[in-house]
Amino acid sequence: MPEPVGRSQRYMPGLDGLRAVAVLAVITYHLGFGWAGGGLLGVGVFFTLSGYLITDLLLAQVASGRVDLGNFWLRRARRLLPALFLVLAVVTIWVAVADRSQLPGLRGQVGAAAVYLNNWWEIFHHIPYFARFGPPSPLNHLWSLAVEEQFYLLWPWLLLLGVRFVPERRRPLGVRPRLAGLVLALALASGAEMALLYHPSFDPSRVYDGTDTRAFGLLFGAALAMVWPSRLLTRRVRGHARTLLEVAGTVGLVTIAVLIWRTNQYSPFLYRGGMVGLSAATVLVIAAAAHPVTRLGAVLGWQPLRWLGVRSYGIYLWHAPVIVLTTSTVNRGTDLLRAAAQVAASIVLAALSWRFIEEPIRRGALGRLWAAARAGRWRPRSVPARARLGLTAAVAGVALGCVALAGISPPRAVSSTLAGISVNSAALGSSLPPPPQTPTVSFSARGGQTRTTTSPPVSKRSAAAPGPRPADPARAARTSCRSVVHLGDSTSEGMISTDYLPNPRQRLAAQYARVGVRHEDLEITGATSIVETLPGGINAYEVARGLVGGGYHGCWVIALGTNDTADVYVGSSVSLSTRIERMMSVIGDQPVLWLNVKSLLSSGPYAESNMEHWNSALLQACAQHPNMRILDWAAVVHDSWFIADGIHYTSPGYAARARLIADGLVQAFPAGGATSPAGCIVNP
Repeated sequence: MPEPVGRSQRYMPGLDGLRAVAVLAVITYHLGFGWAGGGLLGVGVFFTLSGYLITDLLLAQVASGRVDLGNFWLRRARRLLPALFLVLAVVTIWVAVADRSQLPGLRGQVGAAAVYLNNWWEIFHHIPYFARFGPPSPLNHLWSLAVEEQFYLLWPWLLLLGVRFVPERRRPLGVRPRLAGLVLALALASGAEMALLYHPSFDPSRVYDGTDTRAFGLLFGAALAMVWPSRLLTRRVRGHARTLLEVAGTVGLVTIAVLIWRTNQYSPFLYRGGMVGLSAATVLVIAAAAHPVTRLGAVLGWQPLRWLGVRSYGIYLWHAPVIVLTTSTVNRGTDLLRAAAQVAASIVLAALSWRFIEEPIRRGALGRLWAAARAGRWRPRSVPARARLGLTAAVAGVALGCVALAGISPPRAVSSTLAGISVNSAALGSSLPPPPQTPTVSFSARGGQTRTTTSPPVSKRSAAAPGPRPADPARAARTSCRSVVHLGDSTSEGMISTDYLPNPRQRLAAQYARVGVRHEDLEITGATSIVETLPGGINAYEVARGLVGGGYHGCWVIALGTNDTADVYVGSSVSLSTRIERMMSVIGDQPVLWLNVKSLLSSGPYAESNMEHWNSALLQACAQHPNMRILDWAAVVHDSWFIADGIHYTSPGYAARARLIADGLVQAFPAGGATSPAGCIVNP
């Protein structure tokens, strides 16, 4: 936020420099640089800065006896809304032209962002900020603005109540240590709520996005403003006090840098006090940088940093749409040339917006135009030529910047058209319409589907276990499995969907019937894992235990592992091998065909490197269980079978997956009870 028009606060250039550091940290995070995995913490720095500056401004008004909340909110609106509405309009137009399939999902986000409820909209719609498959929305980052604006709406009332009812001893004008202590206690309560609600095995979006669980950052800044008001900071500071300020600020800045370097969004430490520590470190930096005598303030007040900091709001608004809309949706790493162009484009667009839209409106241009129009004096020519030229340049810059970046890195379509149906991010975006007499799916809090009703009843007759006899060539196209339980997650859902596979002969049930399976129980549930349990749901281990306890004895096909791998990545203490052994302990000596897994993603919980760990654990388990076989899906799947999210599949991919599973069952457990001579691995 630039220097206020009314100058009711002393200008502190070091804080603009700190803004620049924060926004650059966020950009490096969104660009995917591994050395800045904690770059998302730049948002926390913004929160504490905002809490300090807004509270400092309000307390200055209290001290002067001129509190005008209407004017306060009007100034906030003039400062923030023009740039936001411009970004929302440009993103909507871009998506409408480049990829209309995103529009349905974008409508809700645009509306929520326009009224600063984006964070709660995502929470209530169970949209994970981090663990989403596929490309993020170009508006996901607006959750933080929603948190700040909700604070701006509520905090002035609460602050005035505190000023009135919390007594203070006689102190220098505006210093309120008792009220600061109360606010600090509220901040710690917010941080404690984050720690209590956080679960390392589930996506942390609720605690990351929630206003209640992020308020501590803003409140830390507010508490500082109550004991360190900017208008009382002078150049008369004793040597030891100045040294202490310098050391404290430097320690705070180094702490922020280390957190950005050493953590990421899945670090449990961040949610169990780390972000609270970040806020405390930011308080130290603000206290030093706000004072006019410190070297740290002078360093952070370096002119290039100040220039970026003044425009940091616009840079933050623009950077995410620029990155999302000009980057391949299957992340295969960071392209330095593209990243440099994206950063440059974000800065240029923000600078144009600030110069020709935000600043004129903030300084009353709209009011003057409205007054002129009401008086009948407004004509297009009455707008200065410089302003008209600037507005044209801003609009042209937006268009040309997007086109140029698209040329550097043409984005893949965010969605794939499957059998004439536009599918966006597979299971995460919407529930698939249930095909007749196949599992019915419903939306889950984890981003997939949570419930199935099964197909025809499960037969309890036994299927032959694998034995040493060679397969009978006359019966090699059929399996000895007469009943099959298929345990699957969202990577199996497309195989039972009329939308993905309108031809019923391509679907999983028909493919099982083709190879001789008479009864199949399709236990397919999006977001399923072996250990973790969604609210109101059941994990795969409990499903298997219930079936075996009910008398089932037959063959098993287990198409899990994607979510288990991600759960371990984000902090689950149950190892991959332990998960597999839990399933095998329930299945016992019954024939089981596991599918290994593959991803096109290069980073995050669902990265291919993590999937390889799961595949290795399967091989180790297979060596210990003679009734276990592994369908080498990772070796046979084609990259072209994946949709844009790098996890789920196109219609041809799901058709091939269903066919290969059935053929793999024949190879692993052929008719007559013979076993495949290929050992653990099955390659149909």
